[in-house]
Amino acid sequence: MLFEGHATRYATSVMSTEVSVIQLGEEVATALSERRPVVAMESTIYSNLGLPTPDNAEALRRCEAVIREAGAVPAVTVVLDGVPKVGLDKADVARMLEGSAKVAERDLPVAVAQGWPVGVTTVSASVALAAQVGIEVFATGGIGGVHRGSELTGDVSADLGAIAQHRVVVVSAGAKAFLDLARTLELLETLSIPVLGWKTDQFPAFYTRESGLEVGHRVENAAEVARVLRARSMLGAGGVLLANPIPEADELDRDAVEAALEAGLAEVAARGLSGPAVTPVVLGRIAEVTDGDSVPANLALAENNARVAALVAVELRKLDGVE
Repeated sequence: MLFEGHATRYATSVMSTEVSVIQLGEEVATALSERRPVVAMESTIYSNLGLPTPDNAEALRRCEAVIREAGAVPAVTVVLDGVPKVGLDKADVARMLEGSAKVAERDLPVAVAQGWPVGVTTVSASVALAAQVGIEVFATGGIGGVHRGSELTGDVSADLGAIAQHRVVVVSAGAKAFLDLARTLELLETLSIPVLGWKTDQFPAFYTRESGLEVGHRVENAAEVARVLRARSMLGAGGVLLANPIPEADELDRDAVEAALEAGLAEVAARGLSGPAVTPVVLGRIAEVTDGDSVPANLALAENNARVAALVAVELRKLDGVE
């Protein structure tokens, strides 16, 4: 572990050539060195690969604001010019917003080796980077999971394996609505990932507060979540999924969402799409059917997740004796 000025870098030597692997932004490096609460954030949702311009920039502004209001430091993850970064300086933000390629955890070494100009991180890559630099809480919109028809395609998101492996609390509004939520919950159980419902007994379905499926455990406050992660640490286990329903005022009509999902998935099947290619098609159909209401809903749930994640990060520091 090397400490170079304002940034912390993890480095290795390949044929006597030092290759920087992770770089921290100045604010994040300082916060971690002072043991202040930090919340990691993916960059896909804040790029135009996640939300359209200018909604992506507005989502970033709102999420960072609520994290700071709660007393934590936001740390967006991204790959720029082959360097994974955790925490962006001002000059990095514009490039991230115009992200040109998604980076999952499996892609990180390739993005580094090939010097990708701008790679926006998915949940799996963000969780991996957060864990490497000692950030214990991560906020996103919704995680990936088991796709419908996975018994034929084997299409399962790497997000689940990343949460199982890395000791990070992942705060999300459940899983993406077009997934097979029942099978996603079954796989989360198989992977021994605790699924905590934030003040709810129901697993949220992204745009709607309830899916009809129960979570494993209900929690009422951030201190409980922090204690669960610490217990996971003592037991030598991985991460935790905190399922946080979209605010009631921003919830979309369930029937409209279901109709949009069916239309989107039919298009996906007709075009033979799978994996990351599914998301933009289905989200586009949802935006059409809801007359654009899905974008404000996306912003609201992302902001709500960021706020709750910051509360958890603060409580973790309290458990460590840092006020």
